[in-house]
Amino acid sequence: MSEPVNSFEEQQQGRPTGPLVQGYEVIIGFETHAQLSTASKIFSRASTAFGAEANTQACAVDMALPGTLPVMNRGAVERAIKLGLALGSTIAPRSVFARKNYFYPDLPKGYQISQFEIPVVQGGSVSFLLGEETKTVRLVRAHLEEDAGKSLHEDFIGQSGIDLNRAGTPLLEIVTEPDMRSTAEAVAYARELHKIVTWIGICDGNMQEGSFRCDANVSVRKPGDKLGTRREIKNLNSFKFMQQAIDYEIRWQIEEIEDGRKVQQATVLFDPDTGETRAMRTKEDAADYRYFPDPDLPPLAIAPEWVERVRGEMPELPRAMAERYVASHGLSAYDAAQLTQSTALAGYFDAAVAAGAAPKLASNWITGEIARRLNTQDIAITEAPVSATQLAKLIVRIGDGTVSNNAARQVFEALWTGEASEVDAVIEAKGLKQMSDSGALEAIIDGVLATNEKNIAEYRAGKDKAFNALVGQVMKASQGKANPAQVNALLKTKLG
Repeated sequence: MSEPVNSFEEQQQGRPTGPLVQGYEVIIGFETHAQLSTASKIFSRASTAFGAEANTQACAVDMALPGTLPVMNRGAVERAIKLGLALGSTIAPRSVFARKNYFYPDLPKGYQISQFEIPVVQGGSVSFLLGEETKTVRLVRAHLEEDAGKSLHEDFIGQSGIDLNRAGTPLLEIVTEPDMRSTAEAVAYARELHKIVTWIGICDGNMQEGSFRCDANVSVRKPGDKLGTRREIKNLNSFKFMQQAIDYEIRWQIEEIEDGRKVQQATVLFDPDTGETRAMRTKEDAADYRYFPDPDLPPLAIAPEWVERVRGEMPELPRAMAERYVASHGLSAYDAAQLTQSTALAGYFDAAVAAGAAPKLASNWITGEIARRLNTQDIAITEAPVSATQLAKLIVRIGDGTVSNNAARQVFEALWTGEASEVDAVIEAKGLKQMSDSGALEAIIDGVLATNEKNIAEYRAGKDKAFNALVGQVMKASQGKANPAQVNALLKTKLG
């Protein structure tokens, strides 16, 4: 039998050292469970819909009744292929299912059907921007498996129950090398992976419902030492808690070592109320699960033609789209990365540009004012009160000099709050149209120059601030309606 490919401690020679914490190097790896977006479970036809009454979506196969046999869900395999293609992984032409043996009340069979020696997706990487630096995290594997049920604890009556609705739900477990060297890097990786699985449509990414669950393996060591003992933080279901949990775990492990104690390998949970991790059980190794090939499932064979068909159906990936935005629209790598955080956001930007908006201005508005309002109101871009077409019309009016940037913000406010729906109507009703008539502007400028001889003298003596003061006086005299570019040009002409 070949060696398993998911050894966490392997392949560490030559990996970069990150920022030290109290003189210690932090080493982080991830195991992420992405619930696949199939309508039925991985080995049965039971529904995967969330929120049903307990035990109403568990069939005989899920409950492991005698005589039942698992049948592979083709849709789950196809989603695994999509992930492999998106991450530059190898799609195994032949992979094997195994029984992972352990006892827990919510595991009816007494084992979980998973993959061990030969997973369906092997290798690959996830790259992302951290600040202005591109980071890459190598993947060990992504393997198909079934989810377990859920234990329900009713403290007020002192009883526990088992809900098997989730038993048999298809999962892809995505395992990284321990390549991350800081909490910021770990969270950025998790965000990028979340973006990819939702972008290609294999997972809805709902962390609150458990569709995207992350386990962080954390250890610390002095630079140059062998790998420290790791502890696994289970079921991190928000990026905020992920950051808090990893930060706490790093501090805790350093304090243990500094106080002369040894860190014990363990599985821990994060308590958001206390901001602390607490040990749940000692961490198992692969040997503890007594893996062996599942005799009820034949090897999974994936023909090259199937892979190529899926490849032809793949959408443009976020990284490729971001590179296209940089090349075709002249955006910065950072702005392009922000615009490709979701298919909906990228679609909004594309629609605005298609409607006539200058790409750079559209990017600035979307990543600036619109993003700020979405965050404040905690809504998605699909719920934005201002459509991409309305934004494009506003940007066109800025570009053709109809409104100034300050006036445009007033128009945007009216659109966002529902006060009006037409850009030109708001401009007209609020009297925001810029004054671009040269004759009228010259008259205002002449009046300002006639009463500001001191500023004129200071400007001609080389003081740039004096020129800005004159521009300000003109804008004030025009009640902010003068076109600033024209004002600058006319003033310079008149001042020689």
